[in-house]
Amino acid sequence: MPAPTPRPGDQSYDDLLVADDLPEGWYLPNRFPGERDDDASEQIDLALGYNDGVTTESQQEAQRASDKNETIEGRWRYIEHTATHTRVMIRLQRQLYAVPEEIRITGVIYLPWRPGDPVTSQLLRELPTARIEAAINKRLFAMKRTETITGGKIVLPSGRKVSERDLLKPLGDPKKDPDFYELVALQHGRLTQQGDSNPSSTMAQINGIALSTAQGWVTKARDRGLLPPGRRGRAG
Repeated sequence: MPAPTPRPGDQSYDDLLVADDLPEGWYLPNRFPGERDDDASEQIDLALGYNDGVTTESQQEAQRASDKNETIEGRWRYIEHTATHTRVMIRLQRQLYAVPEEIRITGVIYLPWRPGDPVTSQLLRELPTARIEAAINKRLFAMKRTETITGGKIVLPSGRKVSERDLLKPLGDPKKDPDFYELVALQHGRLTQQGDSNPSSTMAQINGIALSTAQGWVTKARDRGLLPPGRRGRAG
């Protein structure tokens, strides 16, 4: 996943974690750990063994192309507790094949304010990992679409019901169907659930349209809040 070039010392450059994601009592320093100007996540992963078993370029590409959530390419972010000045690094990992996609915390490093001080159980309890994850996912992946299934049917906003098997059939005319972009989101989501690495391409085949048209449909569904933001560096 090619990462955007960070602004010097800006931990929020890739939007995985921003200051507003942290609950009261925690803040996001502008700098990377160690007063670095660059993101050292790859080096930290290497030092801690997160890349064990995925060391060669071909192994990395195989994981990116698989239908499983990745373990590589997590991002380490440095936060501080306002009162105790406890320094904590959390590892944020995209769960691409969760439905919907989400960010999870997959590693934690505690650094007391004064090096050598003990890490107490109270300090460990003060880190609200679930609240941080919830805030990130609400910001990045909050979707207006609801997938309500009643008797094997999905209820669309217009009240019309469709079966799950119909989601992989041609969608029809966007100018005539008030639920069209809802169906685009559902079709895209179903293909992603099935492990399709390029759902837009498959949608083009299903609907007998050009790939650029399918990509345009997906973009409009995202703009309407029906799909989460697209992942940088991955097709579909």
